[in-house]
Amino acid sequence: MRRRARPVLAAVLAGLLAGCAVGPDFQRPATAAATAYTAAPLPPSTAAADGPGGGAQRFAADQDIGAQWWTAFHNAALDALVHEAFDANPDVQAAQAALHQANDLLAAQRGSYFPQLQAGVAPTRQKNAVGTLAPTLASGAPIYNLYTAQLSVGYVLDAFGGNRRAVESLAAQAEAQRFALEATYLTLSTNVVLAAVQEASLRAQIAAVERVVAIAQEQLRLQRRAVELGAIAAADASAQEVLVAQSRAQLPGLRRQLAVQRDALSALLGRLPAREPDQTFTFDTLELPAELPLSLPSSLVEHRPDVRAAEAQLHAASAQVGVATASMLPQITLSGSLGGTATTVGTMFAAGNTFWSAGASLSQTLFAGGALLQRRRAAIDALDQAGAQYRATVIAAFQNVADTLQALVFDAQALQASAEAQQAAERSLGYTRSAQSLGAVSDLALLGAEQAYQQAVLARVQAQAARYADTAALFQALGGGWWNGPSPGTSSGATTR
Repeated sequence: MRRRARPVLAAVLAGLLAGCAVGPDFQRPATAAATAYTAAPLPPSTAAADGPGGGAQRFAADQDIGAQWWTAFHNAALDALVHEAFDANPDVQAAQAALHQANDLLAAQRGSYFPQLQAGVAPTRQKNAVGTLAPTLASGAPIYNLYTAQLSVGYVLDAFGGNRRAVESLAAQAEAQRFALEATYLTLSTNVVLAAVQEASLRAQIAAVERVVAIAQEQLRLQRRAVELGAIAAADASAQEVLVAQSRAQLPGLRRQLAVQRDALSALLGRLPAREPDQTFTFDTLELPAELPLSLPSSLVEHRPDVRAAEAQLHAASAQVGVATASMLPQITLSGSLGGTATTVGTMFAAGNTFWSAGASLSQTLFAGGALLQRRRAAIDALDQAGAQYRATVIAAFQNVADTLQALVFDAQALQASAEAQQAAERSLGYTRSAQSLGAVSDLALLGAEQAYQQAVLARVQAQAARYADTAALFQALGGGWWNGPSPGTSSGATTR
């Protein structure tokens, strides 16, 4: 039996010396098998319309995204605000601090690879009960000072790789925080671009309503003149007065939205509302990118920060299974001490006053009410949960890209239709105004033409904003190009220490 036990013991010792680590070794999930983002093929380019934001956009298949993708809108003021947001936004600062914390926890856990060394000095004054016990000192003196200095070393042998798995888990969590920071930068830059687009939209809507009000007021002036001349009754001009009042009533709401939007932009820049930026945005100052990069579907899981963060969380959960498994196995601790003790400080390390010890201990939990087993099962459940969350994140990423591509195609068609509707409404208003001046149509017909024109103008402005917003959303959905440049905070030392 002893001979048969020797190979088993040798195998165990060989495993310990090889530094085995219990638990599953993490394998990256297989790349999603996708050859296209949408079920139906995309057209080579989108529809086109006249005016700002109306140009056709071409999908550039297998083209990479630049790290500073927002520069595609060719607006220096927008570029400056994005960089200011990177430097001052509190969400970025919080994400940076979380990354630093994760790296610090990782470094702390790596310290467990090394022995723990402690030094101590213990001076005491004592009285020995010489009447009952034998004297402590050779001299027999009952009262004495005792000085002890000791150096202790302890090392927990990572025989089954529990500490290595703990380090692996924390390293994966630090990786998840790094991608969470990249996602924060991407979300922030997208929100700044969208804030600029929304501001441009609101300014265009205000200008459009102001033009409509001016047209309606001019028509009201003519009608009032006609009333004075007795050409029409006063009641005929009342409907036009209602239109003017209704059009004017839209302006306070739009101006309130613009003020709120400016406050939101200030918040993205890490400013209080009273310090809103000097930069303003209109569609005339924002250039719609004519070429849209469209990376391969197979590379999306590599480029999306949220997918990479979910993968890192899956890795961390896998390592935690090893940590839980190792806690069920024997724990081996090596220890030693060296020191000296004497009644005077100067003789602590004299001959005969020094001491040392060396030893090892092995402990194994035999019964804990099933706690260790249940913790391991919980770790396996957490691994299954992380796997499902990863798959859900991948599906959501592909859905995000597909939805954005569909929006680019159909919103371009909507703008084309809105532009044609505005042109038709403008022609109809001109014809109706001419016919009304000749008495060929009623004032009610003119009122309807003016209302149709107003609705067409506002619809076109909103369709223009949608195209700019869709473009920013595509850059975000594809990952934002962070892999093509340093982290935005690296140059200023914001993410490194």
